[in-house]
Amino acid sequence: MQQPVLHSSLDVLFLLIGSVMILAMHAGFAFLELGTVRAKNQVNALGKILGDFCISTIAYYFIGYPLAYGINFFHSTNVLLLDNGYELMKFFFLLTFAAAIPAIVSGGVAERAKILPLFLATFIIVSFFYPVMEGVVWNGNYGLQGFFASLFGVQFHDFAGSIVVHAFGGWIALGAVLLLGVRRNRYKHGYASTHPPSSIPFLALGSWILIVGWFGFNVMSSQKIGSISGLVAVNSLMAMVGGTMVSIIVGKNDPGFMHNGPLAGLVAVCAGSDIMHPLGALVVGGIAGGLFVWLFTFTQNRLKIDDVLGVWPLHGVCGLWGGIAVGIFGQHWLGGHGGVSFWAQLLGSLMGVIFATATGFLVYGIIKQFMGLRLGDEEEFNGADLSIHKISSTFDRDMF
Repeated sequence: MQQPVLHSSLDVLFLLIGSVMILAMHAGFAFLELGTVRAKNQVNALGKILGDFCISTIAYYFIGYPLAYGINFFHSTNVLLLDNGYELMKFFFLLTFAAAIPAIVSGGVAERAKILPLFLATFIIVSFFYPVMEGVVWNGNYGLQGFFASLFGVQFHDFAGSIVVHAFGGWIALGAVLLLGVRRNRYKHGYASTHPPSSIPFLALGSWILIVGWFGFNVMSSQKIGSISGLVAVNSLMAMVGGTMVSIIVGKNDPGFMHNGPLAGLVAVCAGSDIMHPLGALVVGGIAGGLFVWLFTFTQNRLKIDDVLGVWPLHGVCGLWGGIAVGIFGQHWLGGHGGVSFWAQLLGSLMGVIFATATGFLVYGIIKQFMGLRLGDEEEFNGADLSIHKISSTFDRDMF
């Protein structure tokens, strides 16, 4: 085999492994939601994640990827097979990132949302809004990265998507959650009533699937096997450990916090996993774990924002922290590789979350106005499983 062919084949295989690992993360999203929601909404949790992924594929193939990268696949297979189909595999890899946006939103709006309006929002966001965000940061579209370079000497840095994917999804979800409103009987007499998770084992399984897949999410973001970095892998590990340990301590051994803490750490380290020192990644992850526990409790009990899985604190705020943290822990004086600016990271991160928040309110606000977002009171009381899917997640023999 000729050397260039071997290199392109290895790059395709590299991205294929990463794509499958992140595809598996969507099972993690599904089981994390399934374990967190009440039993009468488990079937719906599984169905939303699968449906969102398939709709995202159609939207990203025909509209989103061409919009972000200026490349489409309306060619003969002879063209598509160039470099062993590397461009097709790059599409598959980045699709798994794009599909994470509706998967994030799904956890926030669980237990009371209609499914078809959510699917419509998925198509719109993945077709038009996410590609704008992705194209600006990762493809230099619209000249914003050049603006940062001229102003601060360096571009905005987001290696694996703390801002592009996680903060974007989390701040979109905030708009959807606020427009949808709280679940029935969630707050009584000024206090939050308990809606305990239906299955801690399933919640933990979802967390573990996400943790394992995240190493594909971060490491394979180099997109070429020749650029693979052990630093990215170890930084991801250290941030995961930091997020877990702090969430266990601050969350007082609560299993929900224990299994979301590692995800908070991984969200935060995505942006700078290629340039931070492992000790810096440990600190960044630890701060994210504590931030998630505190903010989840504050938003649920004080602000009365009914974000079921806490996706705004987890992805939105921890993602924002991760984007800003690159400008601190990526610096030489903290053991980082350098080449980043705190002010570029701060401004770029804030611009990203402003765009995401506006997107959430715009898309879900329009859909709410014309289609409605929420199940009826009786449908919500019966649960999304029976109301939407006409079946429950378990078979009750006493009924027959």
